[in-house]
Amino acid sequence: MSFSTENIITSATQQACKELFNADINAAQIQLQQTRKEFEGDTTLVVFPLTKISKLGPEATGEAIGNYFVQHVPQVQSFNVVKGFLNITLTTEFWISFMNQCLMQENFGFAQPNTAPHIMVEYASPNTNKPLHLGHLRNIFLGYSVAEILKANGHKVTKVQIINDRGIHICKSMVAWQQFGNGETPQLSGLKGDKLVGKYYVEFDKHYKQQQKELIAQGKTEEEATKLAPIMLDAQDMLRKWEARDEQVYTLWKTMNGWVYDGFEVSYKKMGVNFDKLYYESDTYLLGKEEVEKGVKSGAFFQKDDSSIWIDLTADGLDEKALLRKDGTAMYITQDIGTAVLRFREYPDLASQIYTVGNEQDYHFKVLFKILKKLGFAQADNCFHLSYGMVELPEGKMKSREGTVVDADDIMDEMKVVACEVATEQGKLDGLEAAEKDSLYEKVGMCALKYFLLRVDPKKNMLFNPKESIDFNGSTGPFIQYTYVRTVAVLRKAGQLENAATTLEIEANKVGKAELEVIKKIYEWPAVLKDAGINYNPAAIAHYSYELARQFNSFYHDNPILREENEQLRKLRIAITQKTGLVIKQAMQLLGADMPERM
Repeated sequence: MSFSTENIITSATQQACKELFNADINAAQIQLQQTRKEFEGDTTLVVFPLTKISKLGPEATGEAIGNYFVQHVPQVQSFNVVKGFLNITLTTEFWISFMNQCLMQENFGFAQPNTAPHIMVEYASPNTNKPLHLGHLRNIFLGYSVAEILKANGHKVTKVQIINDRGIHICKSMVAWQQFGNGETPQLSGLKGDKLVGKYYVEFDKHYKQQQKELIAQGKTEEEATKLAPIMLDAQDMLRKWEARDEQVYTLWKTMNGWVYDGFEVSYKKMGVNFDKLYYESDTYLLGKEEVEKGVKSGAFFQKDDSSIWIDLTADGLDEKALLRKDGTAMYITQDIGTAVLRFREYPDLASQIYTVGNEQDYHFKVLFKILKKLGFAQADNCFHLSYGMVELPEGKMKSREGTVVDADDIMDEMKVVACEVATEQGKLDGLEAAEKDSLYEKVGMCALKYFLLRVDPKKNMLFNPKESIDFNGSTGPFIQYTYVRTVAVLRKAGQLENAATTLEIEANKVGKAELEVIKKIYEWPAVLKDAGINYNPAAIAHYSYELARQFNSFYHDNPILREENEQLRKLRIAITQKTGLVIKQAMQLLGADMPERM
């Protein structure tokens, strides 16, 4: 028996059209959609496209096909027609059979591993001149979740980051440390390495602005002051020395980057994310320069009189784009070219590269993909920019140079504190040992943070409010965690936690609307997971997890589970609890969130 309503209704519609209207139609002509909440039904057939073959109006066509379904399709119980929409209700027997099949599948909804094309997902991609901040958290959680969702859809996935470890921004921190650091190190200061280096990035900007003011006071224009500030000239000189492999500069660069990597590692561990491979701009920019020079020889790029190298993309609806500066130094686009080419060479089976980068870089990636195509890489057609909106706070936009960003470590620590405050206020964790409470605060805080950042469509800007995210009611991570713990508690009492699911044998008339509504919500999971993978959208998983949790809680409050006297109905309710808990846990794990066993 098939448990895909799409397959059942598609096949039945083809047969109905053949017998009722003497017409052969293919599956592509059949449009199905989820029944709208205000109407009764489990799935809806859009009738309008079929009126051409029926020679009848939409309502009459729907009535004819609906009557055929009831008479000839065992899984169809009833129907109703609303204008050109045939709403179909499936039998309770169908849903019981579905539950029996579902209970036998530990990874219900998941595809077989490595059965879909190889996809590389890039996320994080930090600069080594500052610590990770709140914006990075959205990037990292989004990229990590998309990678996990793609794996659940059967894709071979490689998770990577490109570390932007060279360039003028790095030299700014280095110059400031040289001039004002007095030999300060993470060990001496007690600061994480990334925070120490970020401190000198802010210090650079402070002195740079002061020097600009002084030059303007001396009669320089604002533009001249921007270019002639001594500290900026020092940073530019340091970048040239770095590219020339000046020993002193290179040693300082390795030392300060090492501090940053140590700091990043601590942050990533706390976030619960990982990478399969790391790429470094200091390695890939040289390959990018080689590819740019090849492009000049092939005619894909051109060189201006000042020796800078450009590409003309005006015919593609874009602008001219510089690829190498007149002094021969590389740009961001240079290293991105080199990184992409290196990945294509390293992974010949790579079908797609997904770049998780903020929407301020939309144009950059349009240019990059066009460049790769002009360099002869056909894979460029499958590259995708996973563009996302900015995260803002009630206080406004963050600025790295001015030191007004919200540090990622600080926000994660704050989430734990808020989790403690809210849980204590509501008495949620009364009776637990101190160590267990501490572990739970960590899980609850991180789940709240991840869920809040991922529940919003990636394309949208969002406002982050820690207190709102940690609420134990509504569309929040803690609410879903609490629901999962409730399912575990029921199963623990039932003695079913470690037992394999048994076959359900229950008469259809014993199954009520409450059970059916949860079963139908569980049924939606594979389609939600597939859609989230196609659209690279964890928000779909977050929304579904909340809806399933909400549906189960309604069922739980109104229907006894372990106290139900009818044995078969009790078994069904336990099975619903078991499957709800498992789907919630697996869905939330795709968002990177841990589910506690007690709460």
